[in-house]
Amino acid sequence: MTATGFFASGLRTVLHALVNGIFKLTHNSFALLGLAVACLVITLTARPDLREQGELQLRSWLQARQGIESDADAELDEPSERALAADPRGLPKEQARVAFWLSKKYRVAPEPLSVLVGEAYELGARTKLDPTLILAIVAIESRFNPFAQSPVGAQGLMQVMTRVHTDKYEAVGGQLAAFDPVTNLRVGVQVLQECIRRAGSLEGGLRYYVGAANLESDGGYAAKVLAEHFRLRQVAGGRGTRTATPAPGTLTTKADAPPAAEAPAAPVVAPGIEKVALLSAS
Repeated sequence: MTATGFFASGLRTVLHALVNGIFKLTHNSFALLGLAVACLVITLTARPDLREQGELQLRSWLQARQGIESDADAELDEPSERALAADPRGLPKEQARVAFWLSKKYRVAPEPLSVLVGEAYELGARTKLDPTLILAIVAIESRFNPFAQSPVGAQGLMQVMTRVHTDKYEAVGGQLAAFDPVTNLRVGVQVLQECIRRAGSLEGGLRYYVGAANLESDGGYAAKVLAEHFRLRQVAGGRGTRTATPAPGTLTTKADAPPAAEAPAAPVVAPGIEKVALLSAS
């Protein structure tokens, strides 16, 4: 027999042994699996309590899994399913007054503005912040332009530094969600809460928010926000803003004080200082 014949014969022998080994291993594995299944069936038949407990755990796991998937789907679908506009006449009277007043002052359609006003009031109730303060910040920051962007990268209604607060946008669709008005409003309120908590006061929090916490002046930013806040509170209460003056003894915070004559505030510009970036830098 030639060398090629010997090689072919040896190869066939090896392959035959390998196939037999795989067959026996598979046969034994299936036999063991069948034995295990049989033992399990016998056990569950003899112990109904174990069967019921297993069914209960399986059902709970499936329900929990379905709930997680439903929540994830709802979270992803929320921006696309959310109403973009609403009839301001359907709002509570206080909110409707604010929506119409802002619409007239900032030349924004009242219908989409109504959604933002309603959201601001819901956020205010959850975060213990005055909703008119939230709207005042939006007014000063972007004049209700959801696509506004500053030279340093602050974006959206509340001009949040998107690249600084990426963690806050991860759960709501990523950084492009900064241009979704309601999402930007929610993230901006989170940032505002952190600023106020860090500063320990509203005025100090506004200085942090504008990125001027370590500067001598915030360029009049806090004063402008508080003045707009005062006007919005007057509107929400059904009082005019031209001659409205708080009654004696009603001032409890600086936000309640009537605004002084406004002068154009100089922008806060300093090397290395970026709006709202101080929260991450410190």
